[in-house]
Amino acid sequence: MLVFLSFKQPPAITCGLVGADCRNSTGHLPKSVSLRSCTHTNSFTRCFVTHWAGQSLNLRSCLPGPIMMLSTTTSAARTDKNGIPLSVTSHPDNPIPEEPSAVPHLTLLHPGPLKSTESQSSLPSLVTGSEVSSDSEAPSTPATELLTDDIAEKIDKLNVQPKESSPLKPVTHRRRASTVLISQNSEDVQKILGNVGAGTTRVEKLCCGGGCCKLQPLRQPASSSVKRPILPPKNKAFESLQLYLGTLSHDSELTNICELPEKTVSFAPVPVDLVDQKLGPSDHPPSFVQPHPPYEVYRAPLHYSRELTKPGAEKRTFHFDIDITDYPAEGGDVDFVVGGAIGVCPKNADDVVDDIFNCLGVPRTVRDKKVMLHTTKGRWPTVWGDDKPRELLTTRRELVSWCTDFQSYPPTKPLLRLLAEYASNRDEKKILMYLCSAQGQGSFCDLRTSQYITVSQLLHAFPSSQPPLDFLLSVLNPLMPRFYSLSQDPLLSQTADGGNDRRLVEIAVTVHDCPDWQGAKRTGVGSGFLQRIAQKVIEAEEAGVDARSLGLHIPMFRGLMANPLAREFVLDGPMLLIGAGVGVAPFRGFVQRRLKSANCANKVWVLQGIRDSLVDELYSGEWGVHEETVKRVVESRRGEGRYVQEEVRNQADLVWYVINALDGRVFVCGSSKGMGEGVEAALIDVAMAKGNLNQQEAQQFWDNKKSAGQYIAETW
Repeated sequence: MLVFLSFKQPPAITCGLVGADCRNSTGHLPKSVSLRSCTHTNSFTRCFVTHWAGQSLNLRSCLPGPIMMLSTTTSAARTDKNGIPLSVTSHPDNPIPEEPSAVPHLTLLHPGPLKSTESQSSLPSLVTGSEVSSDSEAPSTPATELLTDDIAEKIDKLNVQPKESSPLKPVTHRRRASTVLISQNSEDVQKILGNVGAGTTRVEKLCCGGGCCKLQPLRQPASSSVKRPILPPKNKAFESLQLYLGTLSHDSELTNICELPEKTVSFAPVPVDLVDQKLGPSDHPPSFVQPHPPYEVYRAPLHYSRELTKPGAEKRTFHFDIDITDYPAEGGDVDFVVGGAIGVCPKNADDVVDDIFNCLGVPRTVRDKKVMLHTTKGRWPTVWGDDKPRELLTTRRELVSWCTDFQSYPPTKPLLRLLAEYASNRDEKKILMYLCSAQGQGSFCDLRTSQYITVSQLLHAFPSSQPPLDFLLSVLNPLMPRFYSLSQDPLLSQTADGGNDRRLVEIAVTVHDCPDWQGAKRTGVGSGFLQRIAQKVIEAEEAGVDARSLGLHIPMFRGLMANPLAREFVLDGPMLLIGAGVGVAPFRGFVQRRLKSANCANKVWVLQGIRDSLVDELYSGEWGVHEETVKRVVESRRGEGRYVQEEVRNQADLVWYVINALDGRVFVCGSSKGMGEGVEAALIDVAMAKGNLNQQEAQQFWDNKKSAGQYIAETW
């Protein structure tokens, strides 16, 4: 065989190991070089690595024998067009009766009881003969295209007209909402949807969700000869919204403006008989929150916390040991189980709370003062309480800190309408009313589909608007609990404390941060709350202080112990566990529990997707097994930079064996965007290749396995 190397700018060669005809008289490789006479592959390898590393090259063929520096394997397995190795196939009705050859088995690292240990150096995590691949939380993985070809084809057949272009300055940013009118009559809609009985699903694939179909043109009154222009606010927060106002002026006629929302919250003075009543601690939510009715949120002592990722990781992940020894008994004999998830009630950051108070002009003297809260209807400020009026003793700071979400939801028209009502600046009021009108529907869609818009950002963008706090709380969303999967077998994790055994549960939390309008980064509500607690532990350790002396607590409740991961976990049968990023954490508990059953210990395999094993491989060396034999670590930012779904295709024989085995199960856990969709597509490809099925049959195959509890996916 023969290889041709093609270089854009042939660099000089200073090594003569390759052979006489490997370079020309000038000491440079020509654009096309014959290496026929060079049979010293090892010499060429040394020369290549020394002089050609990092150069742009085009491999047209291959040298005699393998070239080790160009591939991670000496010989690539034959694959089909989807990258699935060509091997024995079998229809689902007559599956392969035994597991594929050369599949590694899970073995005990040590026979003693399992306990959490400090993070160890990463063990070699490669399954023999497979290539490096994958993803962590796969945020950059190309998402599956939602618009199906048949729908697109039907739209093309319609008389689709783009919206009339405005003679004004075009939008400087990419529009996120739809600007193409597809149809205004039921006949065209029927042509698009067809008579398939799944109209809603297909409409969702076409609709931006913002209501662009309600858009109306912006018109000026005929009697107006001189336009009174709008002067937008000159501040960084408003500029960050990137609003397109078009020809909007004070003379513009706005129609279909949404009504002012109903006020359902009010404050009143505290009755004399309640003045001396004490409230709960500031580091714990008020008792009326009750996300787990009729039980209150448990104030769990934090035993220990540490960072799982290393410096340089794109996302930081923290481990928490939470003491549940004294967790109160609840009805139904429910306990913490493998694969379960605890609920955590987060608190808004103190700087966010103070910023809201400052923007609204709430005096410092009343922020922590007791008030009587009156609500006319709804569940708020509880989480899942009854829809009814309430009268509660609280403070404004409690409600803003523990009960209201200021950053997790896109802005709504009721919120914008409220801001418009209380805007004293006429330009700000007009812009806000425009966003609430039919004429501003396109700009509202852009605003709503923008990422990272917060209530604080809106208040800074329109500084003249200072609605009453109780009215603002009437239109905002409640602060909901966050759920985190247990990262260990809860029956195994105990620690001795002064001669007494303490029972612990463990969770792993990845901090989600995003750009802030001020140019910095802000964290998610739940992950940011837990990060602040973990940071206190880390700082105490650095100062030589025992973290337990800090008296830190986690406001938690038992949460979900009948979720898919917990419900479908079994002690027998082969299991394939596919996780990306922090999604692999619950599978550590799966492996730990299976190790207790000797006859099933060698029937578990793990595919773990991460970005870079040097900085963000979670729980490396803490699985209690020889990880290199059962855990395949695939990286998206090192080596070949492949994703976990590609490794699913590469392990097609193993996937097909597990899913067709008696009591076999395939579990998937991780981010739904990219990773979840990509793994599902890979599983369909496996079924098509190994089961000789078409795409529709393969999809139905996995749907049936999901219904039977053999294919379990928990994504977010």
